[in-house]
Amino acid sequence: MKDIFLTGTDRTPEVRLSATEGKIVFKGKSIPENTNLFYDDIIKWLETYTLNPKYYTEVKIQMEYFNTMTSKCLHEIFKVLEKTKGNIEILWYYEEDDEDMLEVGEDFENIIDLQFKMIEVEEL
Repeated sequence: MKDIFLTGTDRTPEVRLSATEGKIVFKGKSIPENTNLFYDDIIKWLETYTLNPKYYTEVKIQMEYFNTMTSKCLHEIFKVLEKTKGNIEILWYYEEDDEDMLEVGEDFENIIDLQFKMIEVEEL
């Protein structure tokens, strides 16, 4: 399975999908023109990855901001990852003054059956 790296822009996040390392990273802003189009290939990659995942998979969400459509895509991503037989940990990063991003992470934690770890940082 081929790893994927997408460079972040002012509208889309940096995305790293590494089957060889068992690491998944979303970093930056996510306000793409067509959110579903941007995330479709990512979700397909994750569906394939879940068939033969690493024993431990680390998912880092280091988002400064994302729109409502991205939130729906993240929910879909987490639902795909829930089906994985391996050990998955979601590392949810948020800036120390960003209560909204913390609350979004906590909301996901309450509705998704995955292990979440909230990590406060000074700056993303």
